[in-house]
Amino acid sequence: MWQRSVCVGLLALALGYLCVLGPELPPAALRQLSASLLGTLRRARSLEARTVAAWQAAIVRPARGWARVAVGVNACVDVVLSGVKLLEALGLEPRDGKNHAVLSSRQDLGEAFTHFMERGAAAERFFSDAAAFRDIARTASEHPAAQLYVGGNAALIGQKLATNPDLKILLCGPVGPRLHELLDDNVVVPPESMQERDEFHLILEYQAGEEWGRVRAPTANRFIFSHDLSNGALNMLEVFVSSLDEFQPDLVVLSGLHMMEGQSKEARQRRLMEAVASISDIPTDIPIHLELASMTDQDFMSNIMHQQVFPLVNSIGLNEQELLFLTQAASGPHASLGSWSGIPDVGVVSDILFWILKEHGKAAERASDLTRIHFHTLAYHILATVDGHWGNQAAAVAAGARAAGTQACATDTIDTSRVLLKAPREFLTSHTEAPAKISLNPDEPVVHWHREGISFHFTPVLVCKDPVRTVGLGDAISAEGLLYSEAYPQ
Repeated sequence: MWQRSVCVGLLALALGYLCVLGPELPPAALRQLSASLLGTLRRARSLEARTVAAWQAAIVRPARGWARVAVGVNACVDVVLSGVKLLEALGLEPRDGKNHAVLSSRQDLGEAFTHFMERGAAAERFFSDAAAFRDIARTASEHPAAQLYVGGNAALIGQKLATNPDLKILLCGPVGPRLHELLDDNVVVPPESMQERDEFHLILEYQAGEEWGRVRAPTANRFIFSHDLSNGALNMLEVFVSSLDEFQPDLVVLSGLHMMEGQSKEARQRRLMEAVASISDIPTDIPIHLELASMTDQDFMSNIMHQQVFPLVNSIGLNEQELLFLTQAASGPHASLGSWSGIPDVGVVSDILFWILKEHGKAAERASDLTRIHFHTLAYHILATVDGHWGNQAAAVAAGARAAGTQACATDTIDTSRVLLKAPREFLTSHTEAPAKISLNPDEPVVHWHREGISFHFTPVLVCKDPVRTVGLGDAISAEGLLYSEAYPQ
């Protein structure tokens, strides 16, 4: 680091010397020398500082932004603490990890947490035993290291959007007294959405390098579980849709479908059909964004994708686990890939995003409104859009990446000493078509490519070295990306 500082000082001294000698040098020579020295000075800055500076120039407000955003339907209070500390407080011993689709005991919890911690992956699970969950929740909430926050994808997105004073936010979800206290004053909650008791979700965090028995986490992330019947049944969906007439939103953000996995297959299918009918009642001139979350039932995901929800929404947000599960559930490209190994391959991700929009997105021969996907993973983000439907996406993807860096480190602006650029310096844009090979330039960190009527905007993330809080990162990213996006009237 000190070598770079010395280099910058010497270059600044050289520039000053040039200014003194300027009158004695030919103008062309002065311009060439100045440009050369300025270029060297720019490159002497860290990759992270150069990326931040380039983002600042790229992130501009859309020509036509949102004024009123309606968000629903999952909301809760998050109890956040170290997963290892909770497992120790529960008297559990380290053992081999196992991926349980539904948790029913403390042992299931320990095995599932270990499974995902070992991979550094985020996950969310339903805890089926109400009494056992209450005992675990009591232990967690009374732990001295526990913290309480606004929780649920809808509430988190609404809370993030509410930090913009120009926006009015409507939130519909099961809002109890504690959650209502935590919400921003700019968030409006309809009286019909209030309930006497809060829903609690337990967020077990782990840091990069943290150990539990023989397992060592490769990256920081979190494991979420709950016994949440209100959100699990989407109880507030009809209240949400009925509130739209009076609120008159410019944008609707919907989340919480993943919470239905705790129901029986029959109850879940019946409720999904009711949800589709309610979503269909939203006026078609209001864009709808669907935020996905961790799921385990491939049939349920396939129903959401093929004939149920995807055709009704204009935009979706998802991470690498959800993207891979989606292509596996629908036998899409790279479906044979069992799991990601390290940072997800950009070409593989691009192929899956292209397939979703090409096979399930808006087209003349298909009754679908889907035209936008915001993909986020730890090291980079991609915004994929069908041409002619969305604007300002270079700014939107950069804003989402910037939000990831500030929220993870709990800073108002990115502190370049606390973040790292972990994105691949070179990557292919596809593994199924003739690809382009792209080299990442931190002075132009938003990369664009095009494929058969679909545009891709890629940018790296500046990853927080010591994250303060990982929960809600995906929701903050999607919220910020939407804030800077413009939907073209159709």
